[in-house]
Amino acid sequence: MTQVDFYILPDTTSEARWLFACRLIDKVQRMGMSVLVALDNEAEARAFDELLWTFKPESFIPHQLLNAGKPAPVEITFTQEAGNHQGLLLNLSKTTPPYFSRFERLSEVVIQEQQSLQSSRERFSFYKSRGYPIETRKL
Repeated sequence: MTQVDFYILPDTTSEARWLFACRLIDKVQRMGMSVLVALDNEAEARAFDELLWTFKPESFIPHQLLNAGKPAPVEITFTQEAGNHQGLLLNLSKTTPPYFSRFERLSEVVIQEQQSLQSSRERFSFYKSRGYPIETRKL
């Protein structure tokens, strides 16, 4: 069963959320786990792709948009496709991806912004009502 982790940030900005997501990806990828990042649309996916290239100049995270070529350890999707990933799903979208249960782990990053908090609470209730193990990590 998928382990669900909610990372609760004290920040209120989407930028802080994405930067935390980049640091989490860097850590998990160095541990050898593949990562799929889910976003809401192509514009967000391309912006996040660019951020992964620049957020930490001294390191390199091999990544690409899903189905952009030979599979990479970190891929970004904005569609209902999940590729062949089964390691970590990092959900940065506003909804629960329908394929989430095929992953070993699912990470949600929560910021202190009203709409984000509301959608995060809804996703938390969804996972909890279905019996998924959930861990909340306040940072």
